[in-house]
Amino acid sequence: MKRMLCLLLVISSLFSLTACHGKKVEQGQPAVAPITNFAIPENFDTSRQFEISFWAKNDNNSTQREIYTKAVADFEKIYPNITVKLKLYNDYGDIYKDVITNIPTNTTPNVCITYPDHIATYLTGADTVLPLDKLLYDPVYGLGGSDVKFDAPKAEEIIPQFLNECSFDGHYYAVPYMRSTEACYVNKTYVEKLGYTLPDVLTWDFVWEVSQAAMKKDTAGNFAVNGQKVMIPFIYKSTDNMMIQMLKQKNAGYSTAAGEIKIFNDTTQSILETIAVNAKDRAFSTFKIGGYPANYLNAGQCIFAVDSTAGATWMGCDAPLIDIAEEKLVKFETVVKPIPQFDTENPKMISQGPSMCLFNKEDPQEVLASWLFAQYMLTNPVQIAYAQTEGYAPVTSKAQNSAEYLDYLSRSGENNDLYYNVKIDATRLLMENTESTFVTPVFNGSTSLRNAAGQLIESVTKAVRRGKDLDYPALYDEVTSLYHLDEIIADKEEALPTGAVFLIAGLGICWTGIIISVIFDANKKRMKKKQEKY
Repeated sequence: MKRMLCLLLVISSLFSLTACHGKKVEQGQPAVAPITNFAIPENFDTSRQFEISFWAKNDNNSTQREIYTKAVADFEKIYPNITVKLKLYNDYGDIYKDVITNIPTNTTPNVCITYPDHIATYLTGADTVLPLDKLLYDPVYGLGGSDVKFDAPKAEEIIPQFLNECSFDGHYYAVPYMRSTEACYVNKTYVEKLGYTLPDVLTWDFVWEVSQAAMKKDTAGNFAVNGQKVMIPFIYKSTDNMMIQMLKQKNAGYSTAAGEIKIFNDTTQSILETIAVNAKDRAFSTFKIGGYPANYLNAGQCIFAVDSTAGATWMGCDAPLIDIAEEKLVKFETVVKPIPQFDTENPKMISQGPSMCLFNKEDPQEVLASWLFAQYMLTNPVQIAYAQTEGYAPVTSKAQNSAEYLDYLSRSGENNDLYYNVKIDATRLLMENTESTFVTPVFNGSTSLRNAAGQLIESVTKAVRRGKDLDYPALYDEVTSLYHLDEIIADKEEALPTGAVFLIAGLGICWTGIIISVIFDANKKRMKKKQEKY
């Protein structure tokens, strides 16, 4: 009986271990890749012809399209046996939809510009996205490997924070391509006209206060600060980022690495209540409700416009990509600031920007050809050229510290095209605050949760504008249903107890055995006493 109980305890312990999650890849360290049908070839076969596909996204920017085209042409000169078929999209969401559509037919691209949240969904298909752990550090064909025919960066020359963003579920599933963050583009002229001094670091309280002050009108019914009939002091483009960053700054729940949803908490409601007050007064609006922040900012109808640093060339009255009629432009001084903070001593801002993943294929040589091209996109000529098109930062220290890139940064304001000061200020903002950036946990369903975070703000803003009372439990239920968060929660609840069920069952058996053993021993002693008595 004792031996059986020991065995049951051991089995129970083993089952309890199955409920634990795998260890996350430590920063800069390779992991053992999961089983795939890919093994790094000893040599790349230059006698064969390969055609690989590359799906990428550009910001409706002709210069970016030209950079992609040139990168492909230059790479093909180095490897004439590789032809790259470039397919450009205007939206990351469209790439995501096409990849999902193509997974069942095994017609995914070879290389794809993407986001980790999207990759988590791609991975639900067996053996789809290639883990890059071995390729990254391979001495021959890895980053900066001995047989790579161009000046590629080494693994340690990728900014560690950016590379680590591509690691989840214990493996690297992508390499970063460009990085950006969000910035608050401020009409400093109007802030000072309202009697305020712009602080070094914006706070949410400051932005709300100035926004409310900007709502004052003159006797003619025009807004006093701009003399116009239209004024939306504070416009946020990406409300999902807004909610995520506010929660992070408050150290409040959003989600866990295991995919547990924590967003429906008291801090979330407090944030939404503040937003509701300002949205009701029309001091705050969103891109989806009001329109593109840059257009209002450049027309003198907005004071605080929050958008990606990658959108810097649209921001300001001298921006090279202004999207409104010239007669609507208003002259003002544009200042680039980090997004508002709750704690100015401990700023937090989201890191975003495209990465590149590789899809697994039957032919290892084809996969290696794809990897060589992905590496080429990390070289200085591509990184520096693309970063100069917007407020992006190159993802390698090799590019960031190059003489060419440092010269580019030093010429801020030299003209309003290549050296547009707002664009370069936005880039510097990210480079100077890289240590303060963060990313959200990645899991199958994290894209839906991100969309739900933004929907909370959109729904509250619409509701108060229409004079509706806010019912937060009902709102949470509505958003949960809309983005199928209940299915994600159910999946986690179903997945997590798998080991726990066996543990509980095993412990139950153990305790039952112990009780039986105690009763058995007690009866044995009782019978022995009776025998001794008679």
